[in-house]
Amino acid sequence: MITFSTHPPVKPKSYFLSQPHQPFFLFGLLWAILSMVLFILSHKGIIILSIPENEFHLYTLAFIVFAQLFHGFLFTTFPRFCTSMAIPRDVYVRIVWLYQLSAAAFFIGALTSSWIVLIAMIGVLFAHAMALFTLHWVYKIGQSPLKQDPYWILVAHGIGIAAHTLWIIAFGIRFLGVSYEWLSLISPVIVNLFLIFLTFSVAQRMIPFFSHSIESRTPRFVSIVFVLFVLKTLFSVFAFSLAEAIVSIFLSLYLLKEFLRWKLPLFRSPAIVWVLHLALFWLPIGLFIGACAQILETVYGISLLFMGIHLLVLGFLTTVLIGFGTRVTLGHSGQPPHADALAISLFWWTQVVLLSRIALSVDTAFGSTHPWIFDIASATWIVLFIVWGWRYGRILVYGKK
Repeated sequence: MITFSTHPPVKPKSYFLSQPHQPFFLFGLLWAILSMVLFILSHKGIIILSIPENEFHLYTLAFIVFAQLFHGFLFTTFPRFCTSMAIPRDVYVRIVWLYQLSAAAFFIGALTSSWIVLIAMIGVLFAHAMALFTLHWVYKIGQSPLKQDPYWILVAHGIGIAAHTLWIIAFGIRFLGVSYEWLSLISPVIVNLFLIFLTFSVAQRMIPFFSHSIESRTPRFVSIVFVLFVLKTLFSVFAFSLAEAIVSIFLSLYLLKEFLRWKLPLFRSPAIVWVLHLALFWLPIGLFIGACAQILETVYGISLLFMGIHLLVLGFLTTVLIGFGTRVTLGHSGQPPHADALAISLFWWTQVVLLSRIALSVDTAFGSTHPWIFDIASATWIVLFIVWGWRYGRILVYGKK
């Protein structure tokens, strides 16, 4: 006897969208590669972008690449920080697709029309705002009595939203015939108070936890670091280079003292953990070397081509993201968070990306013109994300096989 069910068949949900880190990580990788490819082609004069090259470079990395990679991590872990329910699938899926549609429109506009770029940036801003609203909702409903770390993560995102909004306003008024040098005013806010402080807020919470450090943090540690980053940013905005360098040195020493007090096992840990130690110490090292570079630029009138910024963004931020991304991808697919030989190679390769970019800065400072150094610095970035995507992309899409 054949029986027929009166219930319609349930369509299986895609594994690719079953956890928020999966689409954010994968699309973040794709845009990281595409943005660098277009930046290289523009720099070499092969293509002409509809917006200035430096604006394209910073905007794509800050608001299309890094922002999405952080959303992937935070949408997974932030509810745990706050002791809250997980973010519903329907909520994060809407944000994912708004990001991707807007990002695709941005890249199309960058090749065709600045009007399309403006519309696309508004779409990216809406996606960014939806992500922040979601995190704030998790923060409000969370039952954890300790919400200091989630609070600072929200502060960093709020500053990012404000800077994002100002960018779009400044970009939009160009169409009214009003033009001024606004990027130098907004970029320090984006780099210091959004990207780096956001990374720091997450890292100082998670890295001691992964390392099983039992040392308590200095009271008001994060708030002191925030104030110092604000001072550094203000001095940068008003072009007080020596004052900014002094603040950076003081901040680097303060951070180094605190990190050493935590007694992290450094390279005695498994690779999935020591790469995070390496990233953590790149923050004070990057601040210190960047300050020294800034002093040299001021005294000798040379250009080190944003060495300090790249020390922080590549040495600290990118290394943290590669380490966290690898751990989350493995752990949330039911696999032990263990770095195999290829993953360890990628951890070290991230340092090669940084060193090649420093070499480009040094080459520029000496007045040399070796385009092959630029090619190497750019190629190492592309290789990093291609190989990481090749190794972990299948896990993000299909899960453990």
